[in-house]
Amino acid sequence: MAVSVQSENEYEDLLALWSDLESGLGVILTSPGSTQEFAHRVVQYDRWMQGLMQRDPDVGLYLLFQLASNSPVGYSASHALVCAVLCHMIATELAIAPKERDSLVRAALTMNIAMTTLQDTLASQAEKPTKEQQDAIRAHSIKGAMMLANLGVADDTWLDIVSSHHDDSADRTDLRLVPPATRLTRILKVVDRYSAMISPRMSRAGRSATESARAIMANVSAKTDEIGHAMVRAVGLCPPGTYVRLDNDELAVVVRRSSTPNQPYVAIVSRPTGELLPAPRLHSTAQRDPRIRAALAASGVRARLNHFHILQLGSHAAQKP
Repeated sequence: MAVSVQSENEYEDLLALWSDLESGLGVILTSPGSTQEFAHRVVQYDRWMQGLMQRDPDVGLYLLFQLASNSPVGYSASHALVCAVLCHMIATELAIAPKERDSLVRAALTMNIAMTTLQDTLASQAEKPTKEQQDAIRAHSIKGAMMLANLGVADDTWLDIVSSHHDDSADRTDLRLVPPATRLTRILKVVDRYSAMISPRMSRAGRSATESARAIMANVSAKTDEIGHAMVRAVGLCPPGTYVRLDNDELAVVVRRSSTPNQPYVAIVSRPTGELLPAPRLHSTAQRDPRIRAALAASGVRARLNHFHILQLGSHAAQKP
């Protein structure tokens, strides 16, 4: 049951809760050695995230992706939270057992713990990584799992996922034939790539989100790719909170998923000329033209929008049959 954001104060409170969750996660990932009961804190953040998503998944996704594109906290914590939410939604879509779901989401939250500060640096670094940075990137999966074990994480599946989330060796085996940890790792790898696509970094400024979206679409078109299909069913290629260009050149922001994964409800915010509309206009891309032509990087959108008004439009869409 979707719960619409009734007032501007309620919107601000909800945004603050997501922001506090991201900030808290940033603190423990940046200073894990100074965090008491680290594993328990990760579990608490997971439950906090679940509570926010349970309220209204579309509003949760909207605020999450808006936060990710304007995050004062740092790319690493923002990326971890986006990946955790997407893993949570895919786990629901695939009816994964709760214990496995917990291992997957907590691995998503902590997979880059060995390179949190480096990841934040790389996000704002236009140059290619140095040799020292490349060495740290290569070692971070194994090192991260060791750090987590030392911090009291006793869940072997969680540790296995973190240690192998950049290992390509199991990708060619049928998903139904691999052990649970390998299957969960493959889910995280798909999510990791997808999340990087919709949260562009400085070093990727030359690569358009449209090209990335097309690459993802090409990957999920294969009938064997159960994870890709589940991700598209769960969140769509353009989740709530991301920007799109319509085929008549209007700019829109996605507000709510529809029963057709790639044809969400959007709020049109500008005319084809680029001039902002006095008020955003709700539009169903599944029911009529214009359709979505391209996904846009948030960094390329300069418009200052009233997100509370846009979410109110989204609540109207939720009430439609």
